Amino acid sequence: MWSIVVPVFNEEESLPELYRRIASVAEEQGSDFEVIMIDDGSSDKSWSVIQSLFNENPQVRGIKLRRNFGKAAALSAGFEAACGDLVFTMDADLQDDPAEIPNLIAKLDEGFDVISGWKKIRHDPWHKVGPSRVFNWLISKLTKVELHDHNCGLKAYRSEVLKEVYLYGEMHRFVPVLAAARGFKISEVAIQHQPRVHGVSKYGFERFVKGFLDLLTVYFLTGYGNRPQHLLGTIGLSIFLLGTGGLALLSMCWVMTRLLFEAENWIHLHDRAIFYFCILASLFGAQLISIGFIAELITAQNRPGREPYSIETDTHDDLVREQS
Repeated sequence: MWSIVVPVFNEEESLPELYRRIASVAEEQGSDFEVIMIDDGSSDKSWSVIQSLFNENPQVRGIKLRRNFGKAAALSAGFEAACGDLVFTMDADLQDDPAEIPNLIAKLDEGFDVISGWKKIRHDPWHKVGPSRVFNWLISKLTKVELHDHNCGLKAYRSEVLKEVYLYGEMHRFVPVLAAARGFKISEVAIQHQPRVHGVSKYGFERFVKGFLDLLTVYFLTGYGNRPQHLLGTIGLSIFLLGTGGLALLSMCWVMTRLLFEAENWIHLHDRAIFYFCILASLFGAQLISIGFIAELITAQNRPGREPYSIETDTHDDLVREQS
């Protein structure tokens, strides 16, 4: 069974056509399906359209959020409600074509767990395409998850992936990265990007600023989420050693000048800026190490209901034994 999760924000004109295209593809493939439309605080008649589609089609399910919580929250609500073995996400603006679903499934059948769409030819203005390509390159290099289009709305997941990925903020664009950190296999498929017909884009320049900050968060969570001291402690220890080493060298110079020279040639440390920089470096490095210890305590005592590993249950169930 397919579950198609569609976040909706002011897309009343495109929803009927989107459902028609999804239903047509599912009928051609002979698959049962459900379409979960999440109204993320729309100010137009999107919810009324969803209600109408629900009344006319048993495959449609609707979720209405109290206000605009953002795409990650809408997807999270949809993932929680999804019942299918395969879960697809797509935007509601018709720029993602449901006809690409069979291509995503074919790639999943090759043994992958997450398939991301790649809008190889984009129908967006240059001032969106250029920064987006730079951002995608940066994500791939920092996270080692090599995808051309991390932010593409059209993606396919095996249901078990979504049980282990927690979304908040603007993390929706990093689901493949978060899944890869749990050991799932990631790939991509080139898709046709359709020009926008109705409505306007919901994204502006601020999404790149938020996206970069979220990228730093994801880099930390995926690389050091279970061992924060490895990052904070390494940086802190390096700065601390640099500061204390500088203080030791200055102290030696101070002692030597008093032993070898007259008073007028003595070094006065309080007159030298490097002395204060070394003190600050020592204190800052010690603080980072202390923060690392606190982060380790929080990580150890307050895990958010997930173990620091992921098991392939379909291949390991036969190895489970009762403990005596």
